[in-house]
Amino acid sequence: MGSLSLLVSSHINASICRNPRNLRYPSEYRQIRQLGFPFSRRKWFKIGSVYVQRRSGVRRKCGLQCSQDGSSMVEDELKIVLGSNEDGSFSSPVMLQPKFESGLDTVVKEVDSLHGGTPKNGPTELKEDGENEKGHTEKQDSESDEVVEKITRVLRSIVFVTSEAAPYSKTGGLGDVCGSLPIALAGRGHRVMVVSPRYLHGTPADKVYAGALDADCRIKVHCFGGEQEVAFFHEYRAGVDWVFVDHPAFHRPGNPYGDSFGAFGDNQFRFALLCHAACEAPLVLPLGGFTYGDKCLFLANDWHAGLVPVLLAAKYRPYGVYKDARSILVIHNMAHQGVEPAVTYSNLGLPPEWYGALEWVFPQWARCHALDPGQAVNVLKGAIVTADRVLTVSQSYAWEITTVEGGYGLDNILRDRKFVLSGITNGIDMDEWDPSSDEHITANYSADDFSGKIQCKIALQKELGLPQRPDVPLIGFIGRLDYQKGIDLIQSAAAELMQDDVQFVMLGTGCKHYKDWMRTAESLYKDKFRGWVGFNVPISHRITAGCDILLMPSRFEPCGLNQLYAMRYGTVPVVHSTGGLRDTVETFNPFANEDEGAGTGWAFSPLTTEAMLAALRTAIKTYQEYKPSWERLMKRGMERDSSWENAALQYEQVFEWAFIDPPYAR
Repeated sequence: MGSLSLLVSSHINASICRNPRNLRYPSEYRQIRQLGFPFSRRKWFKIGSVYVQRRSGVRRKCGLQCSQDGSSMVEDELKIVLGSNEDGSFSSPVMLQPKFESGLDTVVKEVDSLHGGTPKNGPTELKEDGENEKGHTEKQDSESDEVVEKITRVLRSIVFVTSEAAPYSKTGGLGDVCGSLPIALAGRGHRVMVVSPRYLHGTPADKVYAGALDADCRIKVHCFGGEQEVAFFHEYRAGVDWVFVDHPAFHRPGNPYGDSFGAFGDNQFRFALLCHAACEAPLVLPLGGFTYGDKCLFLANDWHAGLVPVLLAAKYRPYGVYKDARSILVIHNMAHQGVEPAVTYSNLGLPPEWYGALEWVFPQWARCHALDPGQAVNVLKGAIVTADRVLTVSQSYAWEITTVEGGYGLDNILRDRKFVLSGITNGIDMDEWDPSSDEHITANYSADDFSGKIQCKIALQKELGLPQRPDVPLIGFIGRLDYQKGIDLIQSAAAELMQDDVQFVMLGTGCKHYKDWMRTAESLYKDKFRGWVGFNVPISHRITAGCDILLMPSRFEPCGLNQLYAMRYGTVPVVHSTGGLRDTVETFNPFANEDEGAGTGWAFSPLTTEAMLAALRTAIKTYQEYKPSWERLMKRGMERDSSWENAALQYEQVFEWAFIDPPYAR
């Protein structure tokens, strides 16, 4: 290992590919990740027992390749990750795992096979005609480079800050994202921490925190006119450090944001505590024996974590802390911005001179009375103007929030930052949502055998008390019962739709008048309509598997997950063409691909009852009269790759962009 450190220190432009069995680690462990960087033209060398690729060409002095002093940033990172002293002992942490025949071993073997065996007697140079002494062509070299590139990635310390993370807390898509994406990134070698409140409701649901142990760490947070003491609980699961902020403000009945009487009045206080604690956690928690340190990447999710980018710039960087950290704001829903009266700014624990970052003035028409100045603080606005990058959960939604209709008053600011605004479509847990192994459904099935789906449909009809008719189109809806989800369109179209030979099932909870309407519709259309008020995970799986069509007439949908679940289960989505629904559902075209067809569902526009009914009736007719086309629709949806692995790759690219420039706010 001493020679390896010497090689890196001498600034040779090389990536190291060494058989892990030869590394001087403790006998029961070996390294599973190491860093690297892109090259122009590579050549293979062997120095001792180390295989090296050198590029012909000058080293770049900008971007990701070099730091400000001209040295390789990745070389510096490599020393940190390898963490070896001259005598081969470890002076800093490395990622180790028990030995097994995969990882770098496999890559080394693939590289060897591509080269017909790695040279054993000194370096082998390429000849002028592009072929080396062993007869290897540049094409073979490029193929081997692709193999090595899979493991030569910059690994980072990533801190998710979120108000909810499944399975610990969940009210919607935010919980799913922050419960699955960290695991996907950890699986790719990153060190990942998720910081979320420790909600205790005094119910059996509190047992989800049974695996989280007291980290024996208490800190004082200066905000809201005094010192607030918070504690940390920690659980290591699925390769991720799950850290829970504990404070009496998080111990109450209801959901993370409110109860049956509405939103909690102290939400600003509760989530300000979360943000302050999240900024301290990487510095004070010795997880696995060592802290994350101040060179990490924060992912602040929605307004609840929106103070994190502001705190990094206003509270820490002026004192040399987190000067090399970056922050990315992830917007899951622009409609919620954390707006409070301007006088509450002094409670947030921020310097007075940073008031402008959060300052917000309501337009004249939105003020309470003629003498109302409309002054407020907007936490999401503060995050937008201080974060290094801004992300949304779909590409279409990234554009929509820059419009007057979708920006909710922040469209001007987002247009100013459009050069750092990106959209990445969410993934889903492909193991939890897998019809071939789902324990919640009556029969399992796959894209090669749909017979189990018919059994699921009959079982669902029986469970809900509907006539058991496998031939009738069964339409489903799963979601919140509110204006955003387009329930009013379903309500206005119900009388006309129920005249057709269909069945309709709805699952959800929300506004009381929609709940009452569902009960009324059930009594009016006894053999055609069923409503399930509330939310139940097993029932949602059974509805997704048993229905033929899933309806999602949302007014806006940042990403949407139910349409992804539906396609995974062979249920064809009919959606309003907005946000993530537009990005994920391709309208069916029966004449594409030599009449084999293309598309995975129907996306209708504009958002009217007539357009929704037209799309539904087209889907119903296809189901009834064109069975081969319908089965191909189902098959394409089930074979669609909606895994978090794809999303994780795109997130890594945004991470690299975030570190190209100095911190945006400092």
